[in-house]
Amino acid sequence: MIKLVPNTGSEPCAPIWFVGPGDWRERATALGPVAAAFAEASGFAAAPGSVLLAPGSDGRIAAVLFGDDAAAGRRDPFHAGRLASALPSGCYSLPDDVAPSAVLALLLGSYAFTRYRAAASSADIRIVAPERLDGAGLERIAAAVAMGRDLINTPANDLGPAELEQAARTLAGKHRAGLEVTVGDDLLAQNFPMVHAVGRASSRAPRLIDLTWGETFNPKVTLVGKGVCFDTGGLNIKPDASMLLMKKDMGGAATALAAAWMIMEAKLPVRLRVIVPAVENAISGSAFRPGDVLPSRKGPTVEIGNTDAEGRLILADALALADEDEPELLLDFATLTGAARVALGPDLPPFYTDDEALAAQVAAAAEAVNDPVWRLPLWKPYRTMLDSKVADINHIGGSFAGSVTAALFLRSFVEKTKAYAHFDIYGWTPSGKPGRPEGGEPQAARLVFELVQKRYGSRT
Repeated sequence: MIKLVPNTGSEPCAPIWFVGPGDWRERATALGPVAAAFAEASGFAAAPGSVLLAPGSDGRIAAVLFGDDAAAGRRDPFHAGRLASALPSGCYSLPDDVAPSAVLALLLGSYAFTRYRAAASSADIRIVAPERLDGAGLERIAAAVAMGRDLINTPANDLGPAELEQAARTLAGKHRAGLEVTVGDDLLAQNFPMVHAVGRASSRAPRLIDLTWGETFNPKVTLVGKGVCFDTGGLNIKPDASMLLMKKDMGGAATALAAAWMIMEAKLPVRLRVIVPAVENAISGSAFRPGDVLPSRKGPTVEIGNTDAEGRLILADALALADEDEPELLLDFATLTGAARVALGPDLPPFYTDDEALAAQVAAAAEAVNDPVWRLPLWKPYRTMLDSKVADINHIGGSFAGSVTAALFLRSFVEKTKAYAHFDIYGWTPSGKPGRPEGGEPQAARLVFELVQKRYGSRT
């Protein structure tokens, strides 16, 4: 990844200039006749995202001219992320008025998943950012996002429930957090029947991961992340095209862990709890079936309408556990429904809450850090779609409003919490964008960090 470095003066750092069609010639001319002539000969016109490495008289890079998107009427806070793949090795400096989001975009845009092969580029890029910016804080956010991306990008043969537990253990050890894990048949003994039912068909034991951090007298903030490490669909098996990306079905867990990383690194004054039900939804003789009726931790019996809607089952037990602690803020994240993608696409996850103040805070945080979400309604009349003739509730609601009915199902397992929201994320960037390379993405993690920081302040 790109590194932020202090301005020591030990090496020349070429300035990066954000230019528009009306001012790039003036900038190039100021560099001298060689740069001006090179810019003209190159046909550089400062189109948004275009890059010109302008040479000085000695042949070295004298400056980088980068086509700004503001002049074209666009407003992508991560536009500068395009530079991450365009710069050769070397030292560069950013203008004094650069936005923090532009610096973060450079860091996020330089991410590459390298577990199985080397990165396409091995450029050693060092960036001098203005001292007024919290460079260390931006690097911590980028590192947390990279961890979340790595988890999502790792295929299921190397990331099952045990490996997801190990990721949580590593995070807990780094920050001296507590960690309790309930595995296999102990889930039944500890009253997590739906987590057990969903995961019992796999040879890789299901588990419930429970991380706690912070002083007990601080406000309680609990994050719950869906940790389905691979989803075959169960007996309602997915077609091959739908199964191809199911390594990302633990994207909710990755989001929760990435957000926890940021919160703990910043030492925010909260009592943080992260709960991850981790399973593999596999097929065997012990797989749960359509039509089964399962007990739940909270008490209501649940009729299974489709085994490919397993995520909400494990989340229901995890949310019930979280709710027993009566946190001030409870957020869950899950790659839950295709209906959400049909409604809003892959880049704009819906969120659900019946708390108007929390909804406004979530929207403000999303806007502030360019981590977009969109509120959809917890439309109570649709609750009847979940009616069952043989159990207290069916866990799916038919052909319509699939994301809404899933949110309503989860909401029924939360009673005591003061403020609750559910995020139906995609967890994946299907085509690369500035600051967001193609692949896994812990959507809403940066939003959550901003939200918690704004709600509860910081220790410094």
